[in-house]
Amino acid sequence: MHDGSGRIVVQGLTKQFGPVAAVQNLSFTVEPGSVTGFLGPNGAGKTTTLRMLLGLVTPTAGTALINGRPFTELGNPGRVVGAVLEAQGVHPSRTARNHLRVYAAAMGVPDQRADQVLQLVGLGAAADRKAGGFSLGMKQRLALATALLGDPQILVLDEPANGLDPEGIAWLRQFLQSYARSGRTVLISSHLLAEVEQTVDQVVIVSRGQTMYYGSLDQLRGSQQNRVLVQPSDPAQLVAALQADGLSAIEQTPDGRIAVSGAEPKHIADVALKAGVSVYGIQEERVDLERLFFQLTSGQYTGAPMPGYQPPPPGFAQAYQQQAPQQTGYHTPPPGYPAQPGYPQQPGHQGQPGYDPQQAYQQQAPQGYPQQPPQGYQQQGFDPQQQAYQQPQPGYQGQPGYDPQQAYQQQGYQQPTSGQFPAAPDHQAPPTPDSPYAPPPGGNQQGQQGQSGLGGGA
Repeated sequence: MHDGSGRIVVQGLTKQFGPVAAVQNLSFTVEPGSVTGFLGPNGAGKTTTLRMLLGLVTPTAGTALINGRPFTELGNPGRVVGAVLEAQGVHPSRTARNHLRVYAAAMGVPDQRADQVLQLVGLGAAADRKAGGFSLGMKQRLALATALLGDPQILVLDEPANGLDPEGIAWLRQFLQSYARSGRTVLISSHLLAEVEQTVDQVVIVSRGQTMYYGSLDQLRGSQQNRVLVQPSDPAQLVAALQADGLSAIEQTPDGRIAVSGAEPKHIADVALKAGVSVYGIQEERVDLERLFFQLTSGQYTGAPMPGYQPPPPGFAQAYQQQAPQQTGYHTPPPGYPAQPGYPQQPGHQGQPGYDPQQAYQQQAPQGYPQQPPQGYQQQGFDPQQQAYQQPQPGYQGQPGYDPQQAYQQQGYQQPTSGQFPAAPDHQAPPTPDSPYAPPPGGNQQGQQGQSGLGGGA
């Protein structure tokens, strides 16, 4: 049913919960043909505003109208507004198809519409699965399918990307933009500012229940200038040169860099070159939605510092950078060279001034090997692993001068004594046993003869 204008008009909306003012005199308009982001920190009144818009909460003052009327006065609300505030309102024992058919019957749409929207949101293969086994992202898709059942003119979605994977988020972005380009109205609330920035055309930013900004995202960006961040060798000298060049929007960041607004990086680099100031880093910081959001909503819920934390004094970062070159082992890098204290321009590194292969060999040689490097060490074609470490040393078995007696003692063994081992026997045969079953001396020969005689008698 697309006979309405599709406009959402909120005027002077206020909601008081006892002494707490959740929403205070909120006003904005959402036009058809665009995606509008409804943004604000936690507790800013976003969900309360959406619930008043959908007739779930009665406002203390003000109005929230859809097509010029309150939500409760719409003839068939599901055919005008599709809304998702929570993705958990699903019976776990119902299949996705049956869940949608219940809502389809209430809206007066045919059952076939359930299968159409399931295919649209990517749940066609899960139509006969019970919703209780769905993941959070699948439940979010099912909730969106429910909102699309009546083919509404307006979509109102609270955190629609919650639980979606990156592919699902990209699909949702394209779907919402296409939905708005068809002349319909989309209002979304989200904390994913980077994703919202890629999706929306208009923004409504609220803080403490009040409207902080309402209008085009491009206009909001245009109200702020991009700035250039510079890391110079002498911040004070660069600031003086920039001011002499006519630039006044200059500030120092907490990390010691210089932030310049209203100038291009190339122009700042030219000024630094003329002033004789080395620049170790320069980058342009473009205005994004996150930075604008923080500027408009800062201070509502700022966390307290850790107990005992003392903030650094003003200019701490700059003073630290000026003191760094005097530290032990620090070498001031040439212009354009990244500052890396002590590496690799230090004596003792092969190929650098002061490198001593004699000292390096002694540090690398294992214990027990000669401390003097062999002839040809560090020359072309020389392999210390093959020619130095694996060369057997004098005293090694098979080499001249090898003494097994000395090697035996070096390995921790002592010569055995007569008290440790019995004397060697003076004969090889054991004494004659005393057992009556033992054969007499020479019995083996007699046995052989007896066996021969028995054989002959047989």
